[in-house]
Amino acid sequence: MKRQLLLEDGTVFKGEGFGSEKAAYGEIVFTTGMTGYQETLTDPSFYGQIVTFTYPLIGNYGINWNDFEAVKPYVKGVVVKEAASYPSNWRSTLTLDTFLKEKGIPGISGIDTRKLTRKIRAFGTLRAALCAEDEDPEAVIKNLQEKRAIHDAVAQVSTKKRYEMEGPGKHIALVDFGAKKSILTELSKRNCRVTVLPYDTTAADILQLRPDGVMLSNGPGNPKDVACAVDMVKGILGKVPLFGICLGHQLFALACGADTFKLKFGHRGANHPVQDIETGKTVITSQNHGYAVDEHSLAGTDLIVTERALNDGTIEGLAHRKYPAFTVQYHPEASPGPHDSNPLFDKFLTMVEKQKEEQTYAKTH
Repeated sequence: MKRQLLLEDGTVFKGEGFGSEKAAYGEIVFTTGMTGYQETLTDPSFYGQIVTFTYPLIGNYGINWNDFEAVKPYVKGVVVKEAASYPSNWRSTLTLDTFLKEKGIPGISGIDTRKLTRKIRAFGTLRAALCAEDEDPEAVIKNLQEKRAIHDAVAQVSTKKRYEMEGPGKHIALVDFGAKKSILTELSKRNCRVTVLPYDTTAADILQLRPDGVMLSNGPGNPKDVACAVDMVKGILGKVPLFGICLGHQLFALACGADTFKLKFGHRGANHPVQDIETGKTVITSQNHGYAVDEHSLAGTDLIVTERALNDGTIEGLAHRKYPAFTVQYHPEASPGPHDSNPLFDKFLTMVEKQKEEQTYAKTH
């Protein structure tokens, strides 16, 4: 089955099709992780995107039922150099090809993914299409050029109803902008009781739950498309300890008066170095985002830059000067890894405990 990958600038790649025979349209991006393709396919932050894997062989350990980050994949299409036909792993239950067929997601293999990645790095993310070999390229490319950006990505991936995860420890409200399962897993490991809330939950509704802390999850798209969440963060800031991840980090910045901007080609992969400004320590992080906080916009706010990306100098961490609140641009829950920044969950719960002790002291004195 021959297939073609078409970019809005007129570039055409031809290769072998696998997965679904459906056509797909989306923003084409690349991810540099050497493992973790299953987590990538099911990460809600990839909603609406055609993902290029820079590692040359994908699918070699198959698909299993334990490594999903959501109940279904959110990518629009998959681009690889080589798709493994015969995976070798004791947990594997499906091939990548079979999984994509079942989920209606097309893939293309046998193209020069290095050339494609270099193009994205040089010209930025582009709209792209995966379609059959006999489709008219000119017509498809014209359609790509006329398509508009997605502005409701978070609404498409957030939970529609509130739900609970029981636990004997701290009560954490997790606002779901496209939360990965691994965030819940890390909170569960720490015995937290978690209330997962839709993205459009108001500050009043959150405070009525009387949580010990609030987490703002990762998610797809432009943070400025989620104005209701910015208002919510403004309403809870200073009233309850707060920890934001990825999109949650950007929404926190907007709520505090800072600005965000779209990166040329984003940060996606499991090998991004980030340095803690205070200690000088560097950790390797898992990242997946197309927007970042504008450092020039921090003037006049109460935000402090705590971490920085070593690849391009962009902001990777923020803290509030007055309130118990901090955020990171990367994914401390990792999955598949690395796990260098996993202790941030403990840091958050320590902040929560300290806030409770201060409140108790204030009431008794």
